[in-house]
Amino acid sequence: MSIGNSPEDDRNSPADERPSADVRPPIGRTLQQARIDAGLTVDEVSTSTRVRIPIVHAIEEDDFSRCGGDVYARGHIRTLARAVGLDPAPLVDQYDAEHGGRPAPTPAAPLFEAERIRPERRRPNWTAAMVAAIVAVIGFVGFTMFSGGDDSDRARQVAEGPAPQKKASPTPKPKPPAPKPSESAIAAVPADKVTVTMTATDDKSWISAKAHDGKLLFDGLLLKGESKTFQDDERIDLILGNAGPIELYVNGKKVEEKFESGQVERLSYTKGDPEAG
Repeated sequence: MSIGNSPEDDRNSPADERPSADVRPPIGRTLQQARIDAGLTVDEVSTSTRVRIPIVHAIEEDDFSRCGGDVYARGHIRTLARAVGLDPAPLVDQYDAEHGGRPAPTPAAPLFEAERIRPERRRPNWTAAMVAAIVAVIGFVGFTMFSGGDDSDRARQVAEGPAPQKKASPTPKPKPPAPKPSESAIAAVPADKVTVTMTATDDKSWISAKAHDGKLLFDGLLLKGESKTFQDDERIDLILGNAGPIELYVNGKKVEEKFESGQVERLSYTKGDPEAG
């Protein structure tokens, strides 16, 4: 009891207030303790998750500024939690609660314009090209049939006897056959959907896939050997956390572009040939 204060004042002083029992430890400390309990070093966690060592250190110190935004921070938390044997869902919920909650889906186009999306080019009119090819083939077949009939008439005239000589007109050269439709035209079928299939070939990768209206189709880890297929009426937007091991097929055609391991890629695909836009 202090001089001048009553016992009731001492009992009601702020010093006796107890901290709330449901205060959770920081996310970084939780991940760090789980890593230590699992007997893993930061280098080993970085190698298995493809998350760079400086970012692992920063997250364990609850510094998420090096992640590049909330989307990547959530992805790194999920990846690191799985690597050290934790359920990532409570940690992601804690991150959302401490950073203003999960943001509402936003149109993907402005995000991609700031990155490496190539300017859209006008797609060729494959329908018109195929119609022209069919017309050319029909013309070539018809020309061949008429040329064969002329040869038969000449043979019959030789058998019946000499006929008055006429100045022979030059025989027109046959037109070359029209080129076959390219692989791009074949890959554009069916034209009413955009379909993306991805496979993790030799390593795992965190991926996120959204439909054209912002609906989240998938957000998680694609393990080695696993495949995922997504389909939408207009567009599919992708984020690949580790693009190197991912093999992409878009609308039935393999995307030949090579990605580096550990590289983050933001991609957007629509209907038709993936190499045309």
